[in-house]
Amino acid sequence: METHEFSHRVLEWFDRHGRKDLPWQVERNPYRVWISEIMLQQTQVTTVIPYYNRFMDRFPDVSSLAEAELVDVTDHWAGLGYYARARHLHLAAKAINHQHAGEFPSTLDALQNLPGIGRSTAGAILSLGMNHRAAILDGNVKRVLCRFAGIEGWPGETNITRQLWELSESLTPTRRVADYNQAMMDLGALVCTRNKPSCENCPLNTDCLARATRRTDMIPTPKPKRHMPSRQCFLLAMRNPNNEIFLETRPPAGIWGNLKSFPEFDSLDDLKAWCIRNGHQTQRMTVLPQRRHTFSHYHLDFTPVICSVTPGNNVSENLQSGWFASQDVRSLPAPIKILLAELDQQIADRH
Repeated sequence: METHEFSHRVLEWFDRHGRKDLPWQVERNPYRVWISEIMLQQTQVTTVIPYYNRFMDRFPDVSSLAEAELVDVTDHWAGLGYYARARHLHLAAKAINHQHAGEFPSTLDALQNLPGIGRSTAGAILSLGMNHRAAILDGNVKRVLCRFAGIEGWPGETNITRQLWELSESLTPTRRVADYNQAMMDLGALVCTRNKPSCENCPLNTDCLARATRRTDMIPTPKPKRHMPSRQCFLLAMRNPNNEIFLETRPPAGIWGNLKSFPEFDSLDDLKAWCIRNGHQTQRMTVLPQRRHTFSHYHLDFTPVICSVTPGNNVSENLQSGWFASQDVRSLPAPIKILLAELDQQIADRH
């Protein structure tokens, strides 16, 4: 198939079936595209939309994001996961404000020099946000191209990635590039899905090698499985007589950076020793069953420990920790938010 025929079919399909009313497609500009692209990494569109709308209400432009406190940014990111994305957004916004006078760079190299922006995200900003000719290669586009060209091998391998970039570059048209790139992402999301692709509705089906050889279930090659290590910890959930909970702000680096969480300990003995130092009676504790939260590279097995604190406790508040009413806290990691909601419900049931 000629390259112009490929883009013609894709654009024709997009005009009939493509998504054109997503929040970031309204009044589209580089900033709105950038925020959406970062949020959509590892996250489904339906999940992203309410977070995106709330984020844009609070940070409508790059200056408002750059001037905000990091804790405010992570607060509006809480629940989306992969919190390094929020920290990189904040750093990149500051760099755009200070180094580029608040304007997005208009070259691939300059965009990729910003924190958290890779080649495909830079291409999306240029094409969708500025209508410059630039190729993209997100997970959906990789799947479409792998199947169309019959490319075997895990797309994360360097040689496969290089091959896919060359193909994406060659197929990207010079006209309607924003529509074309959006169409390629939509094809992967709506038609050329990971499981049970709707080949009969694909504009490329007559020339798709994976379909012709009946290998759509084998292409792209899945990522090789690897052993996921696990880490254990104990989380202390304390309440005072005012029914407030004690939370600490986590360090900026690492998991749940800058979010609030329960104090964490490597062992139950360490937890009890901390309680004794702060004047709590350890016999007033309840140890709940262990829970598991899975990150991209390891499992976190955490054991919640419930403790009701009597008046006169010695736990001091500071900039990093303090007592909070449950309903006033938003910047919580998803598993902590779930646990806290369960504990609040238990109290409500008792009353």
